[in-house]
Amino acid sequence: MSTPDATSPGSQQQDVFDFLGRGAGDAPVVRIDTHGAAVFLEGNRAMKIKRAVKFPFLDYSTLAKRKIACEQELEVGHRFAPTIYRRVVPITRTDKGALQIGGEGPAVEWAVEMMRFDDSATLDHLARAGSLGPGLIDAVADAIAASHQAAPLAATAPWGASIEPILADDTNELAAGGFAAADVAALDNGSRNALGRLRPLLEQRGVAGFVRWCHGDLHLANIVVIDGKPTLFDAIEFDPALASVDVLYDLAFPLMDLLHYGRGSDSAQLLNRYLAVTNADNLDALSALPLLLSMRAAIRAKVMLARPAADETIRRANRAIAESYFELALRLIAPPPPRLIAVGGLSGTGKSVLARALSGNVPPLPGAVVLRSDVARKRLHGVADTERLPATAYTTEVTEAVYRGLVERAAHILKQGHSVIVDAVFSKPEERDAIESVAAGLGISFHGLFLTADLATRVARVAGRTADASDATPEIVRQQQSYAQGVIGWTSIDAGGTPAETLSRAVAALPQTAQVCST
Repeated sequence: MSTPDATSPGSQQQDVFDFLGRGAGDAPVVRIDTHGAAVFLEGNRAMKIKRAVKFPFLDYSTLAKRKIACEQELEVGHRFAPTIYRRVVPITRTDKGALQIGGEGPAVEWAVEMMRFDDSATLDHLARAGSLGPGLIDAVADAIAASHQAAPLAATAPWGASIEPILADDTNELAAGGFAAADVAALDNGSRNALGRLRPLLEQRGVAGFVRWCHGDLHLANIVVIDGKPTLFDAIEFDPALASVDVLYDLAFPLMDLLHYGRGSDSAQLLNRYLAVTNADNLDALSALPLLLSMRAAIRAKVMLARPAADETIRRANRAIAESYFELALRLIAPPPPRLIAVGGLSGTGKSVLARALSGNVPPLPGAVVLRSDVARKRLHGVADTERLPATAYTTEVTEAVYRGLVERAAHILKQGHSVIVDAVFSKPEERDAIESVAAGLGISFHGLFLTADLATRVARVAGRTADASDATPEIVRQQQSYAQGVIGWTSIDAGGTPAETLSRAVAALPQTAQVCST
């Protein structure tokens, strides 16, 4: 990433910045600076000016180029957030030489006019405030999935071929940024080794239609909640090639950024929800996640190094953030071995609630993929998760097929280096033996948790369910009392209390090596 072009018309732009910074009324103007733009917030309006800069990946060095970039941003912005992006407007001078927004004179600058939203509603602010939750994370995953479904297919050139230049630029910029040479080399070597292994997979996904013209810059500050719904904005407009990526690389940005903000459980939830609502073939590409996540962290580190700083305090703050992203990139490119965890228990013990909450506590980052027997049974019958199945879907033969499918899918994911949590009743010894054999056959660690709760608690929980994948009823819960479960060698977890209490007990029961910091 280079410095701005020395020939850029900085003084003329400064006049525009000063003009917009003064505002037109008594309300204070808020200014936000990035490496490529300056945004001025006043009242219900936001004015975005492209900086007169030239980088290897964008060129705003002339007024004509900045006008084109503004028009491109408006066009791309309408794809993702039509309510935010209003128009491209010139900044002109009056007959007396005063600057004005609009007007008939020659443009001295161009701006994208946008609706101003509550900036405390962007996901980076919500993450810092601890205001994210499963409902919002699911909605974010759905919004990203919908954007990928609607995104145009990219050109046929293999996307994987564009990764090597990105890695080279990352290495050069991070080294120039003063990071330890050994750490930069470790990141570069790890990334290139991963790319060598993954190239055939990435090329195959391109042929299969997974490389699309995506948002391209989905860090948390570019997702905002408006009227209760997450909205993606500020997509890459200056070079469609930079945004024409594998959909999992697009997803990797918010996954990584949630980890940066210490929201490990939310990152795991986002991954699991996205996998649940998109093409099942995405499960075949989990081996690419460490590289894709690490690349996103490295890019964010170098962007923070290049961010303009008005004073030394801001520069030091940007440097600290860059260091945090760089350290995360190093962690992500060297993941630990995967683990297999099984969560069993009769209906109403809270298996699914625990499995979802536990996923972010299981390395490698961003957490384990959760396989739920109730969902697997619905998929086997081709119905929606919440559609009730007839009794014929619960015969011994069908149940055996469901468990076989869970075993096979768990093995497939584990072979890619990604951890798995399997959520099922596991009332029969042979069911428990089968899932344990997966870990034994792959030589990875296994831990089984079996949840317990009294009958009254389980009946009450099942009776209170709505819109759930489980078809269990209070009567079925009572029938399960007669199950011959045999000797259960898994760790017994008292699940009669709150979900938080159950999670705490489960985390404490897992070996320390199977835990990561998560919120």
